Amino acid sequence: MDQAEKLRMLKAQTQARPLARVITVTSGKGGVGKSNTSINLAIQFKKMGKRVIILDADFGLANIEIMFGTVPKHNLCDLIYQGKSITDIITWGPMDVGFISGGSGIAGMANLNSDYLRYIVQNLVQLDAMADIIIVDTGAGISDAVLEFLVASGEILLVTTPEPTSITDSYSLLKALYRHPRFDENATKVKMIANRVNRESEGEILFQKLNAVVERYLKIPMIYLGYIPEDIQLSRAVMQQVPVSLANPGAKSTAAYERLADRLMGREEEERQPRRGMAAFFSHIISGRK
Repeated sequence: MDQAEKLRMLKAQTQARPLARVITVTSGKGGVGKSNTSINLAIQFKKMGKRVIILDADFGLANIEIMFGTVPKHNLCDLIYQGKSITDIITWGPMDVGFISGGSGIAGMANLNSDYLRYIVQNLVQLDAMADIIIVDTGAGISDAVLEFLVASGEILLVTTPEPTSITDSYSLLKALYRHPRFDENATKVKMIANRVNRESEGEILFQKLNAVVERYLKIPMIYLGYIPEDIQLSRAVMQQVPVSLANPGAKSTAAYERLADRLMGREEEERQPRRGMAAFFSHIISGRK
């Protein structure tokens, strides 16, 4: 049985399962607030009554577990090499938000072969029955591993700041995505979040600036989701290793994350956002590595 046939069988076996909404959060460079966005959106979704699991797909760093202040007993590497089950490697953080760690400093995780990836799929499809929303927190920058996750995702949140390097790197990431042979702009929604801006108008200007060059050269339709203001309370929460949405519910950044979560849930109904689930998500990655 060839690899394509195995993937078809896997999809057939999981068709009857409920499909989670997979949201991939990314950025063109590090240090722009990508993981903070993933964590605080997860908290806001939980407040809405959704079951949420974060997949920390930054295989070189462990930002999610650091920000949660929780050290997981197991990570994705243990599932692959130690025979652990999917339930073994889920760590439950604040408000019972689950997260799966890629493992800190696992050098070879970004270059897994198809056999290992297929094994991951067979386990991760179980997440569709455990979560309504799965947030994939990618590594920052333009690597093959990041692009594979983005190509497989139907919904991408691009976090950008007003820094010129952040804008340039965001464009470079979208350009690499556009040139990827398996990227389908008709099946992918890119939604930009302006982070660390002083006012709402600054966020809109940032979006217009990036969107102007994206529309002209890449023809990728991009949606402006909203902004997160510069907030000292957010910085303090990071130092305390507590999501600002929990550490300071009255903070202006917390209110911003709440608005973003509301818009994402509203757009799900408005756009009838298709749910791929984890089987289709990872099978898409595997199919590109034949």
